[in-house]
Amino acid sequence: MKIILNKDVYNLGEEGDVCEVARGYARNYLFPKELALAYTRENIAKIENRRSAIEKRKEEKRNSALSLKERLDGKEITLKMNAGQGGKLFGSVTNAMIADELQKEGIEIERKKIEVASNQIKMIGTYPVRVKLYENNDAQLKIKVVNQSGSDEVEKEPEEKAAKKKKTEKVREAESTAAETPAAAVETAEVAAASTPAAEEGPAAESAAEEVPAQESVEETAETAAETDSAEVPEKGAAEDQEMSPEAAAAEETLKKEEE
Repeated sequence: MKIILNKDVYNLGEEGDVCEVARGYARNYLFPKELALAYTRENIAKIENRRSAIEKRKEEKRNSALSLKERLDGKEITLKMNAGQGGKLFGSVTNAMIADELQKEGIEIERKKIEVASNQIKMIGTYPVRVKLYENNDAQLKIKVVNQSGSDEVEKEPEEKAAKKKKTEKVREAESTAAETPAAAVETAEVAAASTPAAEEGPAAESAAEEVPAQESVEETAETAAETDSAEVPEKGAAEDQEMSPEAAAAEETLKKEEE
């Protein structure tokens, strides 16, 4: 069904626009609230007579939107919410909450123009929120969600909490490793002591056992040499007697006679 908007209708159009809508929507909602007119020659003439006034109002809306954009872009709004120890929100952030906070600062914004992805704001922290303005203009707000109890531990952003948790785990792991080091050293020493006798019983021990007979053979050789030397002594004396000169033999004979 074709209609002519008599007033601005959110998500549909502005005053003076011609739109196509469902028949039931027009008869049950738009016509009773005088938001739209039936598309007839009479109603078209009425709208054309108001065209200059309509265009003037549109220009005022543009200027107002630009001014509002300058005030809203980058603005930070703080919302206090109930949150658990992990920073998870018990409730949800709504566009009505943001509209109320803006109203306290003298900024009037229709809450339906504030886009809040409540399913994405589940933790305390800072989040961007889009505010639709006139035509294709919009503004970006920053919504800082804090814990209503004021606990600094809970108010930290999820990224900061994750980094702190990771750092704590590393410290605990280092302390655990340092505590286990002495026990590991003692265990290593015990293993080394236990393995020493076994090593001596291996090839080295067999080599030592083989050297014993060799030492005994050396001692036997020495004893044999000593006996040989002692056996050779008389033979040497006999050789000396055979080589005695005649004079010496005569002198020895004389000494024997005197002794008798």
